[in-house]
Amino acid sequence: MSETRTWSGETAVAGNDRPRLWWEIAIVLGLSLGQSAVYSIVSIIDRATQATPLSKQTAQVNPSQSSREVFDFLYQVLGNLFPLFAVALVIYLLWQPQRSGFRRIGFDLTRPARDLGGGALLFLVIGIPGILFYAVTRLLGITVTVQASTLDAHWWTVPVLILAALRAALQEEVIVVGYLFTRLRQLGWGKWTIILAAALLRGSYHLYQGFGPFVGNAIMGVVFGWCYTRWGRVMPLVIAHTIIDIVSFVGYPLAVALWPSIFA
Repeated sequence: MSETRTWSGETAVAGNDRPRLWWEIAIVLGLSLGQSAVYSIVSIIDRATQATPLSKQTAQVNPSQSSREVFDFLYQVLGNLFPLFAVALVIYLLWQPQRSGFRRIGFDLTRPARDLGGGALLFLVIGIPGILFYAVTRLLGITVTVQASTLDAHWWTVPVLILAALRAALQEEVIVVGYLFTRLRQLGWGKWTIILAAALLRGSYHLYQGFGPFVGNAIMGVVFGWCYTRWGRVMPLVIAHTIIDIVSFVGYPLAVALWPSIFA
C-alpha cells in the first residue's frame, strides 16, 4: 500500500481506503454532533420564519427533565453519560497497534502543567470575549435568550452542571477536533481547509441559539483548531471548554440577577 506523509505527520490513506474512511466519518457524525447540526439548522429555519423575532425567543441548554427530583436527577445523569459512548467510539477507531487513541490526539496526562496553562490561556482568550459577544448579539436581536440552566436548586444541581460541561467539552473537542482533524488529514485535506470546515461544523450545531452563537462558536473553532495544529493536543481544548461551560452553566443564575435585560 502506497502512503505519503501529510503536514501533521499522519499517513495519507491509499485511494481504495478513502471511501471506507468517508463512510466512517459520516457514521460517527450521524451518531453525534452531525446529527445535532442537522437538527440545529432545521431549528434556526423554524425560528427565523416565526412571527416572533429571535430576540424574543428562548433556547434551553440544561432543562429540567421531570417534576420529580429523583427522576430529574437520573435523566440528567443518563443524558450526559450516554453521549460519551460516541467519544469512546472515536478513540477506539483511532487506536493503532503501537499508539493508543488517547496518545494519538494528545488526550492524556503526559503534560499536565502545559495543558492546564494552555487551557487557562484559551479560556481568557475565548471564554470572556465570548460572553461579551453573546451580550452584544442579544442587544442586536440576532440571538435568542439562551437559558444555560433551568434546573431547580438541589444538592446535585451544580455537580450535574459540571458533568454537562465536561460532556460537552469531550464531545466537541475529541470528536470535532481530535477525531475529525486526524481523519481529514489522512484524506489529504490541507491545514486551513480542515480548520475552517470543523469551525463551520462547530458553529452549525449551535444555530438553534441564533446567528450570534453560530458566529461566536465558529470563531472559537478557528482558534481551537489552530491551537491543535500547533500543539497536537486535545487536552488543553477540553480543559478550556470545560471551564467556559462551567462558568456559563453555574454562573447563569447570577448573570440573570445582575443583567436581566440580556440573560433573563
